[in-house]
Amino acid sequence: MKLKRTFAAAAALMLTMGIASLPALAQHGRYGGSIYAGKPQLNVTASVIKAGGGAAHFSTNKLLPALAGQNLAKAEVAKLTKQYGKAKIATFIKVNDFAIRDAVNIATKAGIKLPAANLSGKSLAATLVKQGLEKDGTFNVELTFDKLLSHHIHNRVMDDIDKKFGGSADADYHKILNQMFYDLAHALGLKNVKLNRFH
Repeated sequence: MKLKRTFAAAAALMLTMGIASLPALAQHGRYGGSIYAGKPQLNVTASVIKAGGGAAHFSTNKLLPALAGQNLAKAEVAKLTKQYGKAKIATFIKVNDFAIRDAVNIATKAGIKLPAANLSGKSLAATLVKQGLEKDGTFNVELTFDKLLSHHIHNRVMDDIDKKFGGSADADYHKILNQMFYDLAHALGLKNVKLNRFH
């Protein structure tokens, strides 16, 4: 009887320790900041895919001008290239193209159906920025991804990026997006948006 009580107490302690450690793990994204554990905003997802040329032919090179206009997109790519270097920007584009296609593939296999796209241009760009805002106004692209894909699918896509391109490419991908959306926010007049430290 004493042995049973000791075992039960030990099990309860282990369970309590396990549960206590979960929030610390679940409250932060892989690259810092908050997570969003709610349902994805699939109308925005569908709009991003359409702006990039559709699921089968998605291209970051089509998405950026669709969000910001041709001139601003060209200037931003030049600015990011100067900031991070040609090699990292070339990899960034490959990773983003892969990430969107991978997310669509995962969602399709899970039986998720996208609604009609209902956002475009600067309206879509502003929505993406607002999706990623922390309470203090800092832009966190991981929040945007969680709201586009769900936190679960976002994590699966990051794992797939790590396998195909490596962890450093994944980290650079998030850094560059944090910078890019901060720049885009300010170009759209959203001057209160703060730059993420991970950029």
